Amino acid sequence: MKIKFYAHACFRLEADGVTVITDPYTPAPGNSGFDPIDEPADVVLMSSATDDFHSDPSHVRGDPIVVNTLELPPEGTVVKGIPVRSFPAYESRTFDYRSEFGRDPDANALYHFTLGGLRFLHMGDIGNPVAPDQLTALKGQVDVLLALTGEHATIALDDLDAAIATIGPRVVIPMHYFSPKGVLKIEPVDRFLDRLPPESITRVGGPEMELSPETLPKDAPHVFVFEQSR
Repeated sequence: MKIKFYAHACFRLEADGVTVITDPYTPAPGNSGFDPIDEPADVVLMSSATDDFHSDPSHVRGDPIVVNTLELPPEGTVVKGIPVRSFPAYESRTFDYRSEFGRDPDANALYHFTLGGLRFLHMGDIGNPVAPDQLTALKGQVDVLLALTGEHATIALDDLDAAIATIGPRVVIPMHYFSPKGVLKIEPVDRFLDRLPPESITRVGGPEMELSPETLPKDAPHVFVFEQSR
């Protein structure tokens, strides 16, 4: 399994001859601030179809199957051999979207999928504690958690800690945190990392790494911090 971090909540995951891209942002100044992906994929998974920071596949090359996971049936589906299941959520109920953006909090989804023998959970854009029934369904079912760590309009770090403790992922990869290239005023990744034992953190030193079921850390959860590539 090859894992590449583009920016924000967007990753490229490649295994078994299939490439998946998660939550593509709208690129360029005036939007997210991040550079276009400009690479091909077979599947694009999105936590909704309404958020410019999570749902713009226009700069993904090729002819990917685009899946708005929020619209999946409760039992999920299979896309290009990849089982995908979603868990509906909302943006923060306490952040004032009405005065900031003139709208109410949008619905989005956490989504669970399996690729290269690894079970992933992407946290979408959830802004509240993960629901108890969802925690029960996900407990022991996640190898790699793509975790929102920027707070503000997304899940609070205390609630993220509780979700990690219950779900029990082997690996946590932070995403959706402050970037000098980005436009969002969210927290830096160090706010999350400062809560953890230093020995549980590995800074990858670049935007890519490889992972397999055989190389999952024995001492879990272990946090791998990527450098963004876009």
